[in-house]
Amino acid sequence: MAVNTPICDFGWPAPDFALPDTDGRVRTLAELRGERGLLVMFICNHCPYVKAVLDRIIRDARELASLGIGVVAINSNDATEYPEDSFANMQSLARTLALPFPYLYDAEQAVARAYGAVCTPDFFGFNHALALQYRGRLDASGRAPAAPGVRRELFEAMRAVALTGEGPVEQVASIGCSIKWRAGAATE
Repeated sequence: MAVNTPICDFGWPAPDFALPDTDGRVRTLAELRGERGLLVMFICNHCPYVKAVLDRIIRDARELASLGIGVVAINSNDATEYPEDSFANMQSLARTLALPFPYLYDAEQAVARAYGAVCTPDFFGFNHALALQYRGRLDASGRAPAAPGVRRELFEAMRAVALTGEGPVEQVASIGCSIKWRAGAATE
């Protein structure tokens, strides 16, 4: 089922986390933040929306790093019901694509709940003070291939955050597959 993200709650503070990455290291919010901000993305392996844009996410992550923006991806899906989203499969994807950002596993789904993540992909763009400035989409393509010259909304927003500390007032919600909650987890 396709789900849209809520509108940006400007200034909302980034919840802390400590999660394992695909190399087995526990990574924290404090160590992943960049000098000028942090992009936290909730993604997974199986979602057709993520698969359709992952090459563009990788491109943007590389460019954002050069602007002082840290980038991290988190998978919070129930891997029992969705085996493609297992930790082993996350490790394989990270190696195969040489992801330029840590890919973290939120097995207990506590981080997804703390962030209010609703879908994959779900983007949270924070400034240098870890105050939310962007909760929009990557671009207008959705699951379709990107049209030539498609506006890079996420990249442009995070570039503005890097340069000014503020995201754009106008933002279009991201759309994707709903987070795959464990039975009873969404209401815990």
